[in-house]
Amino acid sequence: MPDSYVYVTEEGVTRHYADGSVEALAWEDVVEVRVGGVTESDILIVLLDRDGQGCVVPRSATDATFLARLRYLPEFDLDRLSEAFTAATLSYVVVWRSPDPPSPLPDLEYD
Repeated sequence: MPDSYVYVTEEGVTRHYADGSVEALAWEDVVEVRVGGVTESDILIVLLDRDGQGCVVPRSATDATFLARLRYLPEFDLDRLSEAFTAATLSYVVVWRSPDPPSPLPDLEYD
């Protein structure tokens, strides 16, 4: 059994963890996309809202639907996302930021 499931809809992204916890974020609330947090087997994509809350999506859980939906974010660059995957490390790199976020997001630390 996988440690989590990710569901992508027109409304947003939801990740259900094996422990029963859930992360969800509506696409309209996404103000930043980060890539990094490389583990032994995966790269993480972090979608954040204005409050710095969000949804962590393993690259292995992404599909054409997820990538297509990212393209709806204003001025999202799939080439930049691909480059971030290639260069991914433990550190996170911002690959997209809303053209008009209300305030700076905090730098977040992930294990």
